[in-house]
Amino acid sequence: MRLDPDIEDRATRAEAPASQADLDRLTRLVRDSLGIDLRPFKSAIVRQRLSHRIKELGLANLGEYLDVLEGPDTNSERDNLISAITTNVTQFFREAHHFELLSHDVLPGLLDHARAGGRVRLWSAGCSSGQEPFSIAACILDLCPEVPRLDLKILATDIDPAILAVARQAVFRSEEVQKLSQARRLALFGETAGRERLTIRADVADLVAFKRLNLVDPWPMRHSFDVIFCRNVAIYFDADLREQLWQRFVAALSEGGRLFVGHSERILGPALAQLEHAGVTTYRKRGGPLPAPQSGP
Repeated sequence: MRLDPDIEDRATRAEAPASQADLDRLTRLVRDSLGIDLRPFKSAIVRQRLSHRIKELGLANLGEYLDVLEGPDTNSERDNLISAITTNVTQFFREAHHFELLSHDVLPGLLDHARAGGRVRLWSAGCSSGQEPFSIAACILDLCPEVPRLDLKILATDIDPAILAVARQAVFRSEEVQKLSQARRLALFGETAGRERLTIRADVADLVAFKRLNLVDPWPMRHSFDVIFCRNVAIYFDADLREQLWQRFVAALSEGGRLFVGHSERILGPALAQLEHAGVTTYRKRGGPLPAPQSGP
C-alpha cells in the first residue's frame, strides 16, 4: 500500500478530531461493505478503536484514513478495519441452553441419519475465535464417537481474517475454561491439569472447517444445512439487513432444520412465516419430520 511521501512528517502530528462528516462517511463505508450499522455506537468508541491504526499509518485524522480505505488496492487495510470494529466476545458453551437442546433434541436424529449414510452439515456463522464450533463438535463426539467415519461436518465462518487465524490454531489459555465442568474440559481438550496453553483435541478440531465469509456477500455454499448457529451477529446490522439475513438463513436450512440466534435477538419479518419456535431463541424451519420426543429430564 502506498501513502503520500510526507508520511514521516505527518506521523509526528497529533491526530485531529474526527468531523461529523467523516464519521458519517465511515458509517456508510462500513454499512455498505460489511453490513455493520455503526449508528448505535458512540462516535468516541469507534474513533478510539481506529485511533491506533491511524497513528500507525502516520495519518493525521479519520478523513485521511478513509481516503486510504477508499483508494485502490486497499483490501489489506480493509482487513485491519474489520479487526478494529468487529467484536469478538465468545466463550465455550456460551448460552448453555442451546447446547443442551442441541444434544437432547436435535443431534440424536441427525446422527441416526448420518449413521444410515446420510449427509449432515452444521454452520457456525460469525464463529469468532472458534469456541462455538468446537463446543458443537464436542457435543457431537460425546454422542457419537464414530462420527469421523460419517458424512458430518461443521462449517465455521467469520469476516475477520485475524480472528480466523486464531481459531485455526485451536489453542486457548487455561483461564478460558476454568468455569467449565471437568467433563466438558475433557471433551474439548483431554487432560488439562497443569497446562497453561490448551490445544483442542484432534478429533474435535477435525470436524470443523474454518472459512472466511462476509455475510452480506453472496454465499458460495451450494447445499443446505441441518443446523445454523448465528448468535449475537445480526444485532450489528440495521433492521433491513437483519430481515434479509434471516430470510437467507431460512433458505439455507433444510426442512426441519434449526436456527439458533443470540439471547438479545428475535426473528421478525417474512422469514418468520417459514419458522416455528423450537426453544429459547431457537427456531425450526417448517416442513420435514418432527423430532422424536426425548426421554429423561
